[in-house]
Amino acid sequence: QVQLMESGGGLVQAGGSLRLSCAASRSISSTNAMGWFRQRQGTQRELVAGITLGGSTNYADSVKGRFTISRDNAKNTVFLQMNSLKPEDTAVYYCAAKLNSWEYFGHWGQGTQVTVSS
Repeated sequence: QVQLMESGGGLVQAGGSLRLSCAASRSISSTNAMGWFRQRQGTQRELVAGITLGGSTNYADSVKGRFTISRDNAKNTVFLQMNSLKPEDTAVYYCAAKLNSWEYFGHWGQGTQVTVSS
């Protein structure tokens, strides 16, 4: 089991940047993958970015080139650097952990609101 807590959300103007952090309650050095998801109003939760144990990353097409996911295993923290933000990036952002290769993301934070004004 692992508890996750996001921080860093807030209100920003279009074109601005935010850095989200996800602090884990225990070591994530052996976690199969970590991910950032978001849920925009009226839509389903979607994967924004993921990072594997080996450091491989993947991104939703809508954020490629603007968002960067990284992990600091020594600090048990995962980050999401968001640049060139757009109003359509407005959502609740969730951190998630996939502990083992045979399961999907099963551990979630409470979410942090990101609002991008036009």
